[in-house]
Amino acid sequence: MEGSWSETKSSNGRKLHIRGSVTSSPQSVQFAEAKAEKSGKAVRIGVLGASGYTGSEIVRLLANHPHFGITLMTADRKAGQSIGSVFPHLITQDLPDMVAIKDAKFSNVDAVFCCLPHGTTQDIIKALPKSLKIVDLSADFRLQEIAEYEEWYGQPHRAPDLQKEAVYGLTEILREEIKAARLVANPGCYPTTIQLPLVPLLKANLIETRNLIIDAKSGVSGAGRGAKEANLYTEIAEGIHSYGITRHRHVPEIEQGLSDAAHAKVTVSFTPHLMPMSRGMQSTIYVEMTPGVTIEDLYKQLKIAYEDEEFVILLEKGVVPHTRNVRGSNYCLLNVFPDRIPGRAIIVSVIDNLVKGASGQALQNLNVMMGLPENTGLLYQPLFP
Repeated sequence: MEGSWSETKSSNGRKLHIRGSVTSSPQSVQFAEAKAEKSGKAVRIGVLGASGYTGSEIVRLLANHPHFGITLMTADRKAGQSIGSVFPHLITQDLPDMVAIKDAKFSNVDAVFCCLPHGTTQDIIKALPKSLKIVDLSADFRLQEIAEYEEWYGQPHRAPDLQKEAVYGLTEILREEIKAARLVANPGCYPTTIQLPLVPLLKANLIETRNLIIDAKSGVSGAGRGAKEANLYTEIAEGIHSYGITRHRHVPEIEQGLSDAAHAKVTVSFTPHLMPMSRGMQSTIYVEMTPGVTIEDLYKQLKIAYEDEEFVILLEKGVVPHTRNVRGSNYCLLNVFPDRIPGRAIIVSVIDNLVKGASGQALQNLNVMMGLPENTGLLYQPLFP
């Protein structure tokens, strides 16, 4: 069976309009109907790499999504296990056991969150059915230039034709492009905290493209779940760990987005740090204002850019954003302050690196791709204390 999928009924009987197409067998249609009847969820989701931090966060967020239901989860090292046995905090979720990616069947899947490591995703995504909507949380489709990917990731791009199709998924900035996309490259966590405040200011020519200095800090979950000596408790606790100085792989992604906004080449000084906390990310950004521009002008522009956005919040003047105030949520809090050096400003931007910096923004993007309100399933308020 093949055809356009324009509407179905949700559990409350209302019609849900969803853009997309579905290719499936009669058996899979019957399965989908039975699943939809049981769960009341119309869109069947696959989570590839469900045993990592971003994969488990997708599962957590989808638990309260009214239209997305998980029908497939993969995890090569945890194949055959339940999500609750790998992540006890998800033990209440009635989900299929995880399978190896080579054994995954996509006949009962409409959309995929790909939460696999960088460098492994291109081959897998290019082999997926063309009918699927895909949000890729790795870095494998974020860079527009194939040569730049090879330079920064140390291997040739394995799906160059597919790269031409990929849309960068910074939702608040590229919403219209995301609506029509089949494949979305979900942004990195650091680039999200940096681009959200800087893109509107560069577009309005309020800040210079030179002398951009970014001091960024992340919780240890940003380094992934794999066992690494540098991420042991005794290595991370009671200290700050700078890494990737001048050569962090998010640099080309940051410069790509800022250059597109400025219509000119932008080069940044970017230094990331691991902090002894599980979640959270802060970017402190030092900028030079263009002649005649004031702090008030920067504040007004950010207010205009985000006054109608649900997840990007410009705080009241003088209020400092803190990572503890976004923990577990899809919000980005930001503000701008005058520097002691005349003509310069300091911008502070905070997110939860696993939500707005990864899985939450991915869900926001798939909502947009499916024609749903983009806050669906994302209205979790921050956890405090």
